[in-house]
Amino acid sequence: MTVAFIGIGNMGAPMSARLVRAGHRVQGFDLAEPARRALADAGGIAADDLATAIRGAGVIVLMLPNSDIVEATVRDFTDRAEPGAIIVDMSSSEPLRTRALAASLTGVTLVDAPVSGGVARARTGKLTIMTGGEPADLARVEPILSVLGTTTRAGAVGSGHAVKALNNLMSATHLLVTSEAMLAGERFGIDPAIMLEIFNRSSGRSGSTENKWPNFVLPGTFDSGFGLRLMLKDMRIAVGLAAEVGTPDPLGRAAVEMWSRAASTLAADADHTEIVTWLRKDPG
Repeated sequence: MTVAFIGIGNMGAPMSARLVRAGHRVQGFDLAEPARRALADAGGIAADDLATAIRGAGVIVLMLPNSDIVEATVRDFTDRAEPGAIIVDMSSSEPLRTRALAASLTGVTLVDAPVSGGVARARTGKLTIMTGGEPADLARVEPILSVLGTTTRAGAVGSGHAVKALNNLMSATHLLVTSEAMLAGERFGIDPAIMLEIFNRSSGRSGSTENKWPNFVLPGTFDSGFGLRLMLKDMRIAVGLAAEVGTPDPLGRAAVEMWSRAASTLAADADHTEIVTWLRKDPG
């Protein structure tokens, strides 16, 4: 299958490389020349522009920063895409905007398939992929998605993006309260490793106690591969969705406010696990 892969950065690079190794013809484009060079080194075809990347591609994968860029990119190439091509937006986009964009297109189809798992699971093909779209359309792109991870259809188009944002709101809130608890226990004099052992055998366990604290916080590496500002962007999408559909979200909004304060203090490229270093400074 000929696949155009638009956005071959931190996540897109290992994902597109896996598709190459699986035997697909991957034509990739990214504004960053080193990213294009990395795809060529992996055996893909590095395109110098968007038009070249989508030429002859029946599937066009997007891994871009936000809905603004997704919409601008799609508007730029839809009149040159192969008739009947399927656009797979694997970015963390805004679900209502995804739904509106899909409804506006003619001649091509858009489905959403955001991912969870970070760079490490992108390399191993073990991403969790949340899809939104008609079953027949998703079946057409399953040979691509199955190389990258395990798919679950969330519902109609936009549903994947909704679930992704809601998942990251939960993940970020887990990490925040876990870190508050861990720091309180440390201050009391309890060994952090002992606390994690107990929490992970108890009802307080989560991805933060099982993965983030033991693998990125305790060693002090803070290198999970997912940026703090990307996490904050997804959190804002989630609370925005709650507001749009009229559901209560006081805890989510409080978490967004705290993560926003951390983002204003930490380095621009801070890993999301560095929220702990911000908390250690006793922000009050």
